[in-house]
Amino acid sequence: MTVIEIVLGDITREHVDAIVTAANESLLGGGGVDGTIHRAAGPRLAQAGGAIGPCEPGDATATPAFDLNPPVQHVIHTVGPIWEGGSHSEADVLASCYRRSLQLADELGARTVAFPAIATGVNGYPPDQAARIAVATIRTTPTAVQRVRLVAFDEDTQQYLHAAMAAGD
Repeated sequence: MTVIEIVLGDITREHVDAIVTAANESLLGGGGVDGTIHRAAGPRLAQAGGAIGPCEPGDATATPAFDLNPPVQHVIHTVGPIWEGGSHSEADVLASCYRRSLQLADELGARTVAFPAIATGVNGYPPDQAARIAVATIRTTPTAVQRVRLVAFDEDTQQYLHAAMAAGD
């Protein structure tokens, strides 16, 4: 069974096998958490992303972690949905981001993975809804990943994640 932990902090400082980034389709780097991860991993991350991009919304792909501190070995890039009011399959695409990232983590042999709050920044996904989808999808996706750390970038996101965890018990 996968243990889910919720923390407030900087995802680039997590001691995990793989870090998930909320990427744009080009995989060349962007703002928010993606920009933070790209700065920490160094310029080779964008070069590697550009070589394998584009990545469709709801899918995931991986690169080495480059300059991120060990034990991080992989960056899993996933492209979240752009919020358009909720009637354009956004929830399905967001759930797919978590499922595909866990499947890719399994393929890479990663047993510990850190996720940001995918699509809640510039993509505009309501963070309370995104938290419920993240927790429910991680709980129901078969995986060999032993520990998932949901890394909140602010206290509101952390509270939404805790509420989603409590609601599922």
